[in-house]
Amino acid sequence: MIKYYTRACNFKYGLKAKSLIKAKKALPLCGDKNISFDEVEIITRSKKKIDTKIIKLKKINKLNPTLRYKVRKDLKKITSKRKNFLKHVDFAKPSIMGILNLTPDSFSDGGKFNENKKSLKHTKEMILSGANIIDVGGESTRPGSKTIHPDIEWQRVKFVISKFKKKYKKTCLSIDTRKSDLMTKSIKQGVDLINDVSGFIYDKNSLPKLKKYNIAKVLHHMKGTPDNMQKNPNYKNVLLDIYDFFEISINKRLDNKKIVLDPGIGFGKNLKHNLTLISKISLFHSLGFPILIGTSRKRFINQISGKYDSDERIGGTIASILFLLSQGVQIFRVHNVKEVKQGILVFKKIISN
Repeated sequence: MIKYYTRACNFKYGLKAKSLIKAKKALPLCGDKNISFDEVEIITRSKKKIDTKIIKLKKINKLNPTLRYKVRKDLKKITSKRKNFLKHVDFAKPSIMGILNLTPDSFSDGGKFNENKKSLKHTKEMILSGANIIDVGGESTRPGSKTIHPDIEWQRVKFVISKFKKKYKKTCLSIDTRKSDLMTKSIKQGVDLINDVSGFIYDKNSLPKLKKYNIAKVLHHMKGTPDNMQKNPNYKNVLLDIYDFFEISINKRLDNKKIVLDPGIGFGKNLKHNLTLISKISLFHSLGFPILIGTSRKRFINQISGKYDSDERIGGTIASILFLLSQGVQIFRVHNVKEVKQGILVFKKIISN
């Protein structure tokens, strides 16, 4: 069986993007006329090999009928404006998801905010610094971490979850959990988004329980479990394997179309896998959903920077985010909200001219 994939590429920005779109020489990315593209990479996958070729949009008509139909179908999704299904989140603009880890053992900030006063203070600081989504988690999913009991996890997050919407009605609230009991309890407290790093695989009750709520979900990819995910992860092709996982999940597993895609940087991926996903991230636009990426303070930054590594890895985090922003990614999950917000504002101003 042969399968085709379409990746938008050769992006232009700001005034140049708008002029090319107006002249019908390029198309807008996700409905945003500030980012245009005039080429696509066509990837052909069979059992034996993978071939790629980059063509100009004007040459799509010269493709064979089957491939031409597939590329045109993908282009409709690539160019369409994303539906705003999350309250107070506009997918036409970059969003910052602030990380609130209420754990004693998360990889970079374990134990810093798991007291009630500190957690509320940090939440307020992130919102004032530019976060329009707060992602609350009570279980560490760093490499090598162990699963904890749902009751312990709920005890860690319930204070913030129960207080949040009373204080911040115009901020999107996300719960980072793999457990269906926490999902349903959080929804009853006003949570807007479910972020399950297992892709709703860990707890078999998750999707059946969520059906009646019509809740938005982050479809996250992880190979294995946090305990074993970094033990020699391997793929036939990391980019296409994750695309296929997303596509099957969207069509056969998830009950609504309120979906945000997250390829899971660092979750069962080595350095090469992570760099492939980041550099080719625009492939996932052909699925037609907003994309979320979490590169904040991740190990791949250390692997690249070596002796120039730092505790918070702000430089590497912002470098990766600005590249991803240039590829049309909509949501960034981060620790250092103010620094990332500043970087986005400056970057957008520069490329808009």
